[in-house]
Amino acid sequence: MSLQEAENAIIEEFSMYEEWLDKYEYLIELGKALKDYPESSKTDDKLIKGCQSRVWLDYRVEDGKIIFNADSDAIITKGIISLLIGLYSGRTAQEILSSDFSVVEKIGLKENLSPTRANGLVSMIAKIREIAYGN
Repeated sequence: MSLQEAENAIIEEFSMYEEWLDKYEYLIELGKALKDYPESSKTDDKLIKGCQSRVWLDYRVEDGKIIFNADSDAIITKGIISLLIGLYSGRTAQEILSSDFSVVEKIGLKENLSPTRANGLVSMIAKIREIAYGN
């Protein structure tokens, strides 16, 4: 599935829910489905700066594609990082860098988060871009 197709699928998924409470529940479910993150990788160098809650992001490169793994100690934040790595993990650096990440605006995520969570979202996107830029 192309990145555009994946973004469209997320937009469609979010549009099924009318209330933001339901969208938050969906984010929580995404967070619960996140792959296990090893305790040994919960180190300061993997913490994303700028997030109120703690968010760890790790990656590896396989066959030219960046594979992300992440965790958070806050359930909504875990859902947000799960959404992002669901979209961008397994993509090439070029695919990630060519994305404008507008999917977060299209689903209304940024404006429906508290200011501190919205700042965290921006920090998560910046870290994903930084990793792609370095690879």
